[in-house]
Amino acid sequence: MNMGKVTSLEVAAKAGVSRSAVSRVFTPGASVSKDTAEKVRKAAAALGYRPNVLARSLITGRSRIIGLVVAYLENQFYPEAIERLSKALQAEGYHVLVFMASNDHAATQTVIDELLDYQVDAIIAASVGLSNDLTQRCEGLGIPIVLFNRHQYDDRLTSVASDNEAGGRKLAEFLIAGGHTRIAHIAGWEGASTQIDRERGFIAGLEAAGMTLYARGLGNFDFETAQAAARAMFGPEDRPDAVFVANDHMAFAVMDVLRYELGLRVPEDVSVVGYDDVTLAHWPSYDLTTVRQPAGRMVAATVDALMARLTEEDTEPRRITLDGPLIIRGSARAPKGQSK
Repeated sequence: MNMGKVTSLEVAAKAGVSRSAVSRVFTPGASVSKDTAEKVRKAAAALGYRPNVLARSLITGRSRIIGLVVAYLENQFYPEAIERLSKALQAEGYHVLVFMASNDHAATQTVIDELLDYQVDAIIAASVGLSNDLTQRCEGLGIPIVLFNRHQYDDRLTSVASDNEAGGRKLAEFLIAGGHTRIAHIAGWEGASTQIDRERGFIAGLEAAGMTLYARGLGNFDFETAQAAARAMFGPEDRPDAVFVANDHMAFAVMDVLRYELGLRVPEDVSVVGYDDVTLAHWPSYDLTTVRQPAGRMVAATVDALMARLTEEDTEPRRITLDGPLIIRGSARAPKGQSK
């Protein structure tokens, strides 16, 4: 048994092919005959050979790695979306390197500096914003960036998100049609375009019906902070009869406080609606009325946009907004004649 590191030259000799043929077999998308590929892979398996991806990246200038920057994974939407992104990118011959950041520009800068050290071919920024300097630096290095589930007012950036403003309006119209008159909102992180757009649409929907927001709390897309906001908002008197919580993750926290700490019934005393439609929203314990983010279409649009940038088929930045449906379940009183 060869205990040293097996080289592509040894594989070529055993397979009876050229070294370049071995290289083509292990290069995604390279042209090679079925017979040659079979001989090379058989020889490689016998010798225990594995191609050195990092060494190949130094030669080709392509690492086949996409850097994914995400701010938090507590929100159940992101692990599901990351799994979809990883599978879709693997189908294109790429792998994902995940780095955690925060919503702070300085922290994001540090994380992306580290990503660039790994010679990533492109970056997907999920739930984080980018500074002007960072965008300019990546642009100068020829590294495409796509924002996922976040828009940013920068003409150089391609972004993909659901139509959060339309979703917010749908929720307002639904609660109004259900006969609610004291409608509140628990907001997410106020620096996020998702929060800004959802609240803008929600308030626009209320105003179209001649109503205003009854109360507002701040949850910052954080479970414990959302719980605290619910405790402060739902006092013994003059409490809201409905609340739009800016994402499902916080809505679960709010529902737990209402039921198990304050003794309120959902939806008999208070209707609760969220946004995202994560898997937990389907569970009978929450049965949450929410707006579904079209995660599958968002992932497909993100990967398509990224591949177009990498192949230079389309280098024009695009702002992609996808509509998501209202999913009616049992956490909110439905309008007459309308049921889940």
